[in-house]
Amino acid sequence: MIDETAQPTRRRRLLILAICCLSLLIVGLDNTIVNMALPSIQRDLHAPASGLQWIIAAYTLVLASLLMLSGSVADRFGRRRIFQTGLLLFVLGSLLCSVAPSLGWLIAFRALQAIGGSMLNPVAMSIITNVFTDPRERAQAIGVWGGVVGISMALGPLVGGLLVESAGWPSIFLINVPIGLLAWLLAARYIPESRAEHPRRLDPVGQLLALVALGAGTATIIEGPGHGWTSPAILTLAAVALAALTAFPLWERRSAEPLLDLRFFRSVPFTGATVIAVCSFASLGGFLFLNTLYLQDVRHYSPVEAGLWTLPMAGLTLVCAPLSGRIVGARGPRVPLLIAGGAFVASGLLLTGLSAASPAALLLVAYALFGLGFGMVNAPITNAAVSGMPRSRAGVAAAVASTSRQVGQSLGVAVVGTVVTSAVVGPMATGFAPASHAGWWIITGLGLVVLVLGLVTTTPWARATVSAALAPEDGGPAGPLRPATMTSTADEPAGRSRRVP
Repeated sequence: MIDETAQPTRRRRLLILAICCLSLLIVGLDNTIVNMALPSIQRDLHAPASGLQWIIAAYTLVLASLLMLSGSVADRFGRRRIFQTGLLLFVLGSLLCSVAPSLGWLIAFRALQAIGGSMLNPVAMSIITNVFTDPRERAQAIGVWGGVVGISMALGPLVGGLLVESAGWPSIFLINVPIGLLAWLLAARYIPESRAEHPRRLDPVGQLLALVALGAGTATIIEGPGHGWTSPAILTLAAVALAALTAFPLWERRSAEPLLDLRFFRSVPFTGATVIAVCSFASLGGFLFLNTLYLQDVRHYSPVEAGLWTLPMAGLTLVCAPLSGRIVGARGPRVPLLIAGGAFVASGLLLTGLSAASPAALLLVAYALFGLGFGMVNAPITNAAVSGMPRSRAGVAAAVASTSRQVGQSLGVAVVGTVVTSAVVGPMATGFAPASHAGWWIITGLGLVVLVLGLVTTTPWARATVSAALAPEDGGPAGPLRPATMTSTADEPAGRSRRVP
């Protein structure tokens, strides 16, 4: 029997990190692998353009909405227990997606997948921060974690193209089943159970407001062109989204234990990391959506050929993601963020003149630049989000960063997809390639935001604001930040973690 109250050995800590990264791998892959199957799904299920957007958005929206709730539930009922539950739900959702008989059912099963996925990322991060107690070792583990985010998302288009052409689009969901079950078995054997000594109470009102704001807002953007922006249904959705978005911070300020502690945003690096995550993943969502349709529908490449065209992006991300983690650990987040922002801008600018006959060299350079930017941006996002936080709050901070990623990808698909598809089918319809120019300009602008924030949020002034995020509830100055210990006693502050035998 394994003594779960003992400090894990280094070998076991690394194994736990690998298990957590395995869960992240399938969630990250599923974020991008589906894009390569969209044309095949469109043909088989007779899906409109808005339906393709919902296949992506249903997953990322539900995932974004439930990440922080899942972290709180795990603190209360046990992190390993919730982690394993999430794996089983993700596997079940994947199986059901592979046999979905219609577009509506596929979207519903994607939402079920996301419920399981929401129990993986923040819970795994909380497990990591409680297992790796040494600050330097913990920073290295977070760097590996951030790198896997980029690696998994970069591999999605390539793996998706190979699977769709060799075994059909259902195979992109079936690949999750053996990986998820393996992670479940390893988690049961090696991950110690832990929970917060004084878990935070759940915030159902805040959770509902967040879900309504995200869902109604995205529905407004995606369905607006089809129903008409001034139609009663769209105006109602927009009003509901705005009301929920306004009520959310008002409620959170009143709540004794809110879903999202708004004091975190007193930290400029934390706020910057949140915005950078939204912008970077909005760029990714828009990039993959446009690129998939362009390569397969405009240039008429097969899924495998389209996947191979993304090799420069995948290759640069694979190389740069771990490199970024090492740079962040050694020199801080500024250099990777500046490289990421500059690469996003350069990639977007190259594609603003895209045509059906654009030379291969232009595409390959643009894809490589995007891979460079995306590979560099993930590690500093996670590091900035949890930097300076004690372990009792690192899981919540990481959940906000993960939520920002999913919100960004949802918005990227919704906004960029809507802008481009409206131009293709509108009264002044044009071909897909010319219509995509507006989308590439949006991605260029998002890259510019990353570049500017990379400069602003890494200054000494910005770093000095971190302590304000942990100020006591009465508004006094925050005390010195120090990592929480692995165990706790009854008289320690709430939020400390303990092992569960």
